[in-house]
Amino acid sequence: MAEEILYLTELLGLKVYDLKGRLIGTLRDAALVPLIDPIRVDRFLVGAGPGWLSIRYDQIKSIDTGGIRLKDELLTPYHSDEYMLRMVRDLLDQQVIDAQGRKVVRVNDVTFLKEAENGTQVLHILEIDIGIRSIVRRVLSGIVPAAVIRSLQRRIPPHSIRWEFCNIVEADPQRRVRLNISNKLLEDMHPADLADIVEHLGHEDRAAIINAVDTETAAEMLSEIEPEIQTSIIESLKADKAADILEEMEPSEAADVLNELEDEQSEQILEEMEPEEKEDVEELLEFGENTAGGLMDTGFLALPEDATVAQAMDALKKSEETIEDLHYLFLVDGENHLRATVPLAKLFFAPGDAPLKEFASERLLSVHANFKQDRVAEFFDKYNLLALPVVNEKEELLGVITVDDVVALLRQG
Repeated sequence: MAEEILYLTELLGLKVYDLKGRLIGTLRDAALVPLIDPIRVDRFLVGAGPGWLSIRYDQIKSIDTGGIRLKDELLTPYHSDEYMLRMVRDLLDQQVIDAQGRKVVRVNDVTFLKEAENGTQVLHILEIDIGIRSIVRRVLSGIVPAAVIRSLQRRIPPHSIRWEFCNIVEADPQRRVRLNISNKLLEDMHPADLADIVEHLGHEDRAAIINAVDTETAAEMLSEIEPEIQTSIIESLKADKAADILEEMEPSEAADVLNELEDEQSEQILEEMEPEEKEDVEELLEFGENTAGGLMDTGFLALPEDATVAQAMDALKKSEETIEDLHYLFLVDGENHLRATVPLAKLFFAPGDAPLKEFASERLLSVHANFKQDRVAEFFDKYNLLALPVVNEKEELLGVITVDDVVALLRQG
């Protein structure tokens, strides 16, 4: 198997010979054309005199550390092709995302598997190399013979990532399509892991990731990112794209993001939002940033104070979008005054005709919208709460603060 492995650092500078053994030039780069084949090297770019030549994979008879030999001489000048993923230009020394290890890595070398195909020796990209072993190859390449380098590297543990677990960061959406770059690896990650990755990228690469994934993934990820980076990302997006993402976020989170923007940009984004989501966010923007009103969400479920368990269950079935975040139901009178809090867990084995208020918490806890956020955190700690309703001066129910909101608040502090 060892003879079947070749490294990019070994290939670069290899001499290329024609059918008669005459020197044509030296290898400068190699490229995939992912739309044709996602792993096979399709082109070899050869420096010959003042220009470069492009050699197709099926024109090569043999390739090894001693050189590249051709089986035909119909050579064409190289012209830049946006459908090519070039190993030196686009991969070597670039940052890529290790989707399996959930981190950003820098490419030091590329490993290829050499295989026979229709009388031709072809190279399939196997993995990218990121460890000390690949650095040794880079440093010694061209100075020490390849055989000696291979002997030395046996003492060093390999550190590489399989090609199928790599995701290339490409800012140009059109080029992403041309290079057939899939976003599935990113979209399948947990939002917190993806957020960690984005926080380690540069500004342009962050925007590239946001533009690459779907809006739901982008919103979940943005919710996990530090506030100052959130702001930077949203500022870099067009208003309609930013609006699509904020619509997928909790209204309180969207309001927090908009509060950090310049008024003009915030207004532009709000104008692009759907009327219902826009109204929810604008209501929250009226509250002070450091108040309970600024922290609360409007995704709660309130029922009349004389409602039954069966009616509550019907309401829950109609609220699939918010049910995963619900810890309590709230009972209100005809004028929306908060009357009781009912833990959701108490309803699962209750008879359908039982009044909800029979399962209400003994103590009705709530805070006013202008309550300071640091006091809210003390409430959660003191009473071991999962959620806390927010009311106005008339005791009308406005929203609810969840333990997740408090955790996010404490993380920012």
